[in-house]
Amino acid sequence: MVSVVEVDGRRIELDEDLCLRHLDDWSEQVAAFLAQEEGIELTAEHWEILHLVRRFYQEFDLAPANRALVRYVRQQLGEEKGNSLYLNTLFAGRPARIASRLAGLPKPANCF
Repeated sequence: MVSVVEVDGRRIELDEDLCLRHLDDWSEQVAAFLAQEEGIELTAEHWEILHLVRRFYQEFDLAPANRALVRYVRQQLGEEKGNSLYLNTLFAGRPARIASRLAGLPKPANCF
């Protein structure tokens, strides 16, 4: 089932997992819209992780699962941000799932 949302006058298709159907539809405005649907107000800390998740996808051609996300954030940003507690706080206890969705990526393979 495909659903459609309108962001800044653009029609954006979402798949059955409410992720973007077309990666090229992503923009910061789309991310902010999706975050609002999740009840999240994006801060500089969120944006840092969202851009990092997009870089992970470009590098590995897949959305990171939780363990991979924590490890990648730790490698890129250090221990303070590369831990489950920090990421869970930012992304409502589901960092890989929500960060991937807001970053315009498909749902990670092992996320429910």
